[in-house]
Amino acid sequence: MGDVINYMSSISEIFNEIIKEITPTQKEVIFIKRITEKLKELLDKRAKDLNIDYTKIEPQGSTGIKQTQLKNDFDIDLFIGLDYNQFKTKYEGLSKSKLKKESKKDFLSLCNNWILHSLTLDEFYNPRLLYAEHPYVTVDYLLDDIKVKIDIVLYFDLDLEFIKKNGPITAVDRSPWHGCFIRDELNSDQKNNVRLLKQFFKSCYSYGDKSAVGKVGFIGYSAELLIYYFHNLINLFENFNELYKKPLDYYNRNEKELSKIVHFQNDYLIIIDPIDKNRNVASAISEKAYKYCNQKVSEFLKHPSPDFFKIKPIPEINLANKEDPLLSKIYIIELQNTNIKIHYTINRDKLYSLGESIKANGEKEFSHVDRFGKIIFEVYFEDEKNQYNLAIFCEKPYISETYIRKGPPITEEKHTVNFKRKNPEYFEKDGYLWVETMRDYSNFSDFLKRFVKDKIPDNFDVLNISTAFNTLSSSGKKAIHILKNIVLPFYI
Repeated sequence: MGDVINYMSSISEIFNEIIKEITPTQKEVIFIKRITEKLKELLDKRAKDLNIDYTKIEPQGSTGIKQTQLKNDFDIDLFIGLDYNQFKTKYEGLSKSKLKKESKKDFLSLCNNWILHSLTLDEFYNPRLLYAEHPYVTVDYLLDDIKVKIDIVLYFDLDLEFIKKNGPITAVDRSPWHGCFIRDELNSDQKNNVRLLKQFFKSCYSYGDKSAVGKVGFIGYSAELLIYYFHNLINLFENFNELYKKPLDYYNRNEKELSKIVHFQNDYLIIIDPIDKNRNVASAISEKAYKYCNQKVSEFLKHPSPDFFKIKPIPEINLANKEDPLLSKIYIIELQNTNIKIHYTINRDKLYSLGESIKANGEKEFSHVDRFGKIIFEVYFEDEKNQYNLAIFCEKPYISETYIRKGPPITEEKHTVNFKRKNPEYFEKDGYLWVETMRDYSNFSDFLKRFVKDKIPDNFDVLNISTAFNTLSSSGKKAIHILKNIVLPFYI
């Protein structure tokens, strides 16, 4: 019993130590509030000049009404609510895709005519229109040495019951209700637990849409909901290895019921949004990110230490050992983005798509015969340097120049005649026709260079396609470190 008490006391001390380091100061909170108030005044003044009606302007996200932000996190999400009833007649009878298109046009018009023209003060620097799924305005606030990134987002201010019954009109209509839910459902201790969890995910390079491990890591709202469902961090950690087996559903549906919902069927983790029963908050969270974080949780529980919450730079791989059996099977594509207007998430998604294509075509011949064995890849990018990398592991980089291809059963006369005519060197075995066929590629390096030649997006300059040992950039070496030491241990 004494050992358990000492163990729990040790963990509690670690949590308290880290909380002191990562909780924002009162000065930071006041600073963000002042910027928000200044923005609200500017936006309100311009709205009155243009006779634009809005329902509310409110800071959302972790630095807004949730108050779950980490220290030195000055980013602000300012949401402007619009009354949907003012647009309803215009959108009536439109299909979902047309409604999306029309609302996007209206939001663009308001962004250009209202929001961008409101940011008149000198400290609001470089206001710009950005597109993810939803057009919004981003502006930097510069004061002394502090730079604050502010996203100003329009949304339809819908009743909670409307969203629960019909779903949102735009993807961001739920966000203010997310803020209200976390504000009201988590107490101050739980909000500190959220901070610890976010810090832990960041230390595992598995947080947000810039996650180095997997396409997307754990997002802020998923971290908040995990604490909501498990009440505290230690309880979550003790159950973390079961997350992929047990869906978390605010609406108390069982696994069988959830498995019938088509758009949940391929999701690795399920954390249902309390605001929208048809949305899995964890749908984008990568299996790779979960597996690595799960290992780190397990290590922490065995040997608790504050080090698990320290964010360290991603190391560059050491390429000195030319005999390393894993490195000799890893390849790198190093790219430079030449169009800074393209959002990093779009570039990231294109490279993941390219990786999937390399995997599908590299693992199997056109005839579905095995090719280069198992292929595993990871994308790593540093968007501030416009550098993007695709690191690829290939199980069998060198394969035979020919393979035995299976033909039709010898009982299918029509097909066998055609097969024999096209393949005079055929032979019979086990009731089928077979032929020895030349491969297009027997060297993975040749395949890779040729395959990606016309598939790399136009906005990328190719800096290098080579084996790991010939990697050029620092970010490329980090990509290989992530693939070799963080991803591969769970897949080979």
